Amino acid sequence: GAAAFEAIRGAGHEILGVSAPLWSESEPDRPDRLRAAADLAHVPFLPAGMLCADRLPAATDVIVSAHSHDFIGRATRLRAKIGAIGYHPSLLPRHRGRDAIRWTIRLRDPVAGGTVYWLSDNVDAGDIAAQEWCWARPDDTVDTLWRRELFPMGLRLIAQVLADLARGIRVAIPQENDAATWEPSWSRPPLRRPDLLLLGDGRSAEA
Repeated sequence: GAAAFEAIRGAGHEILGVSAPLWSESEPDRPDRLRAAADLAHVPFLPAGMLCADRLPAATDVIVSAHSHDFIGRATRLRAKIGAIGYHPSLLPRHRGRDAIRWTIRLRDPVAGGTVYWLSDNVDAGDIAAQEWCWARPDDTVDTLWRRELFPMGLRLIAQVLADLARGIRVAIPQENDAATWEPSWSRPPLRRPDLLLLGDGRSAEA
C-alpha cells in the first residue's frame, strides 16, 4: 500500500485521501506504513473499515485498492467518476480469494501472475484492466514469490492502468467465469462490507 501510494504520487496523480489500518499487522506498536506515508505527505486519512460513499472525497476519479482486505461497496464505487480498481496477486479468474499466493504455492502452479481489475459486487470477479504472468519456481515460498515477482508486478500494473485512464483509455475485459477457482482463506476473518447493496452469491461473502 505504501509503495503504491508513493508510485502514484510520483507519477503525478493527486491523492485525495487514504484508507488503511491504524497499526502495522506485523509490528502492532508501529503505525501502518500507508498511514505513515499519508501522514507524512499531509494526505487525509481514514481508518480501514470506515470507507463508505459519504466519506469518499467528492472529486474522486478513481479508487485504487492496492493491497486491501476491505470490501468497497457499490454506493462508494459509484461515487468515483471512473470507478474503482484493485490489484489481486493471481491470474484471475484463478485463485479468487484472500490467500491467492498461498494457494498458488500449495497447488504447485508453475505459472503465477497478477491482475488489476474493476471492483464489482462479487469479490475478485470484476472485469480485467491489466494482467501479467510470471514463473513460480519449485522452491518458491509465499514471501519469495511476492517479493520477487508479484509485489513489483502490482506496482507496474497499477501505474499502467492509471496512465491509460489519464489518456482516456479504459480496458475492461470480462473474466472467464467458467475457468474461475475460489479457495477459502487460511486464517483471515470475513471481509467487512460497509455499504454493499447487492450481496451476490455466497462465495462473495468471504475470501
